[in-house]
Parts: sequence; C-alpha cells; structure tokens
Amino acid sequence: MNISQQFAPPFKLVGSFFISAMIMFFISILLLFNFDINLIHTQNSLVLSWVHLYLLGFVMMSIFASMAQLLPVVLEVEHFSIDLYYVVNPLLFMGTTLIFIGFYKYPMVLSYGGVIVFISFFIFLFESFLTIKKVKKLNFLSSTVLVANIFLFLGLVVAIVLSFVYSGVLFLNIKALMLSHIYLVFVGYLGITIISMSYILIPMFWLSHSFNNIYLKIAFYKISFGVVLVVFSQIFDLYIFEYLGYVEVLLGFIFFIYQLYLIFKTKVRKQKDIYYKYIVFSIINFIIALVLVCFYFVLSNDYLLFISGFIFLLGFLTPIITAHLYKIIPFLVWFHRFSNLVGKQKVPMLADMVPVKSSDFGFAFYLLGFILSLIAFIFSSDILFKSAVSFLFVGTSFIVKDVFYIINFKG
Repeated sequence: MNISQQFAPPFKLVGSFFISAMIMFFISILLLFNFDINLIHTQNSLVLSWVHLYLLGFVMMSIFASMAQLLPVVLEVEHFSIDLYYVVNPLLFMGTTLIFIGFYKYPMVLSYGGVIVFISFFIFLFESFLTIKKVKKLNFLSSTVLVANIFLFLGLVVAIVLSFVYSGVLFLNIKALMLSHIYLVFVGYLGITIISMSYILIPMFWLSHSFNNIYLKIAFYKISFGVVLVVFSQIFDLYIFEYLGYVEVLLGFIFFIYQLYLIFKTKVRKQKDIYYKYIVFSIINFIIALVLVCFYFVLSNDYLLFISGFIFLLGFLTPIITAHLYKIIPFLVWFHRFSNLVGKQKVPMLADMVPVKSSDFGFAFYLLGFILSLIAFIFSSDILFKSAVSFLFVGTSFIVKDVFYIINFKG
C-alpha cells in the first residue's frame, strides 16, 4: 500500500488526543475499585457512567487521534479542515465528563453532556465526510470508513434522544433505543472501524503479504447488514429481524477472526514484541467473548452477558488499542522530531523509543489482573476482584507512563 506523509496532521494535534485518552483510561481503571461484583445488578448507574467514560474518553479519543492521522495518509487526500480537530478534543473531554457525572449522580446533567458530545462528534463527522468526498473513487477502505461514520451519526442521534429520556424530558421505549444505540455505535461504528484499520495496520506492522482479504470484505458486509437488521427490528417491532441481525453480526466477526488468522500465517516479522503480545491477547479474548455471548442466547443468563462485555472491553479493546499505541505514537514522534535530521546527525530507531522492560512489566501486570478478574467472576469473589483490579491498575500505570515517555522522547 502506497502511504504518504504529505497530508499528515501536526503531532501536537494528534498528541493532545492521546494525552486525553490516557487520562480517561487511567481514571476508568481506577474507578473499577468502586464495583462490587456481587451487587453488580444494583449498580446500573455506576456501570453506565463507567462504560461511557471508558468508551468516549479512552476508546473514541484513541480512534479519533488515529483517524486524524491515518485517514488522509491512507486516502492520500488532504484534510478538509484539520483545525476543526482542535475543537473536537476539548468538547469531547468536557462532554464525556458531564455524561459520567450525569449517569453517576445527576441525571439532569446528561442532556448537557450529550449535546456537547454530539457537537464534538458532529464536527468530527462533518470533517471526515468532506475529507472522504475528496477521494475520486471509493475503494474498500474508504467505503468502510464512510459506512462506519454513517452508523456513528445515526447512533449519535439516538444517543441524544436517550439522554432526554434518561433525564425525564421524553418518554419513549428506552430498551429499543438502547439496543439501537449500542448496535449503531458499538457494533456498527467501532466494529467496522476496527475491521478497516486491521486492513491496514496489522499487515503493515507484521509485514504480512500475499493473503486473500475476501474474508475481511465479507465480515464488513455481514456486520453492516446485521446492524441494519437490528435497528430496523427495533423501529418496527419485528423481532425476527433482530435475531437475524445477531446471527449476521456473529458470522461477520467469525470471518474477521479467520482473516486475522490468515494475516498471522503470512506474517514475515517473527519478533514477539509488545505489539505481538497485545494483539494475540486481544484476539483470544475476542473469541472468548463471542463464545460467551452465544451461551448467553442459549441460557439467557445476564451474568454471562456482563462477563462477555467485561472481556470485550478490557480484554479485547484495551489490548488492541494499546498494541497500536506502542506502534503509532513512536512513529509520529519520530517523524515529527527526527525525520528532518536524517543524514545530518545520528537519530534514534523506532525501537529505541519504546521502553521494552517497562512495556513488558505493564503487559504482565495487566494480563495477571485480567485473568484474576475472570477467576473472581467465576467464584463471585469481590475480594479477589479488588485484588485483580490492583494488578490491572499497576499494568495501566505502566502503559500510561510509557505513552507519556514516548510522547516526550527527545533522543
């Protein structure tokens, strides 16, 4: 793939998103100490506040930073207006904070936070759509980005309505709205974005080539169709379409996993670095989460759904994002600070910018904490869960420290 740096945004812009993401990530893991897994069904407000803080503050911030960098670079078109991103970061940070407070304690604040987040997302989408419009001919990658952003926009509209329902302003079917919101944003936008970025980043970092990407395309079509079916079923109360949508999404993710397996088989890079460890860890957890979801539909056990959600968030999303932070940020910093010095003085290698021992410690602590948390869920032991969170917190602290170290790397 021909990748050009001509249209890359300034690092100070992208770096600010990563800094905000790390702050939210650190706070999210710290807040896990407030959970009691034996009383989890009575802590709905805390769960909702935590999920939104994690997803909006850490996951979305990280994705927006990556998209700001990768979208024009891969599509080889200039941003429509890169300056708009300077507004997105503070608005998203502020809106996420208000949504967290609203879910946690003051429901009336939800509407304000929802509107602010909507504005930040709308600016991001407005800029993204106009950037994609510059592409002369849509290919698979640009098509996935376009469809994902459409899902995100629709999910935001539903989210605004939901915020007014939660605050008591509107009275609508909250279950149907919630399911539509989850599938539009969580499955439609996030799932397809991960697929499209996997099409570029994992083969690039693993030096994989000569693999058939047809399964990635099938995954994209099935997940997109599944999301449409689920949302359609909630609008018209046709629940047969809801379950057909579930099946389509599940099949789509299975094809995605198989595509990752083909990429893994054809990789040239044999080094098992921190990127390799986090990617393998995330994919294993993704498979486990999907299996538990299947058991949930058979057994109708809400506890299984909660555990699968925990695995998907902290076992899949966190590792796959962390893996790419250890690859993307060093390159951005190197390009920003050292690319102009090549041939004039000695410059560091990309590998020199990643603290190997620290990153390995972070992975080990996070892995141990995650495994302990699953054992805690099996035995319903809150004491063991608190111990697991302690290890997760230490691992997260290493990750956050490493990111700030790389961002401030001077050579």
